[in-house]
Amino acid sequence: MDAINLPPTNLQLLADQLKVLAEPKRLLIFHLLMEGVQCNCELGDNLDIAPNLISHHLRVLRQAGLIDTERDAIDSRWIYYSVNLPALQELNRAFGLFFDPQRIQPRRLTCGPHGAFVFTKNVILPEV
Repeated sequence: MDAINLPPTNLQLLADQLKVLAEPKRLLIFHLLMEGVQCNCELGDNLDIAPNLISHHLRVLRQAGLIDTERDAIDSRWIYYSVNLPALQELNRAFGLFFDPQRIQPRRLTCGPHGAFVFTKNVILPEV
């Protein structure tokens, strides 16, 4: 049997990022950050969830490398959140490569009644 082709992207990284974004509140936060840089209180006003939960979701997004933070130059207590553009571009690239319809190939006739081999009792016989 032929070996499978390697996927066109790092599946572990893609799966990890998708797990992070699979949580609806985090996906909504990411959506809001796609509209521009925001602070915790702006996100809170839009989401109607507790500040500690927003902070938790932001921490998970930050640890996954999907968002960046920047402290205010005048008052460092204020933190601004934004989408990590290189991470977004890589996610777009990986998603696009993995889910590209051009990757779909016709069925390979390697088994079954139309395949190259017929299997009988642990013996492989060439098809006649």
